[in-house]
Amino acid sequence: MTENDPFARLPEVPGFTVTSSTLRDGDALPLAQLSGIFGVPGGGDVSPQLSWRGAPPETRGYAVTMYDPDAPTGSGFWHWAVADLPASVTELPEGVTDLPGAAFALPNDARAARFIGGAPPAGHGPHRYFITVHALDTDQIGVPADGTPAYLGFTMASHILARATLHATAETPA
Repeated sequence: MTENDPFARLPEVPGFTVTSSTLRDGDALPLAQLSGIFGVPGGGDVSPQLSWRGAPPETRGYAVTMYDPDAPTGSGFWHWAVADLPASVTELPEGVTDLPGAAFALPNDARAARFIGGAPPAGHGPHRYFITVHALDTDQIGVPADGTPAYLGFTMASHILARATLHATAETPA
């Protein structure tokens, strides 16, 4: 998956493993992870369950993001961004709202500090979603709570030790 890959031009880093009881890598997003807020009938705007293992031992914290590079915006669409997860955390439950430690959700591209599900425009074709856990060399990335996911990405770029990504898709027929 290299076409419009959000990590293609970033420095290569090792990988580790992320899994989910909510979805499998490469599958379509379940209805609960689609966006009722953006008009998908039955969409739940529920964040997926995530578990990860194998991050480098020097990991001091994590960030989690969900990004759609296929959104018709010219800049993609950030659905979710969580910063400052403690290194001791290796799982987020489905629908998490109470984040552990000093972790917080940044406003996504809908300007809501929460998970917003996928919602490709009808007839726009399939969209890809990169759900990524970033292992960091710091426990506090220094992004303000009202910062953007793009700013988080820029700020953490030099702090990423490893990353783990699940890929999902969604399409709304015309």
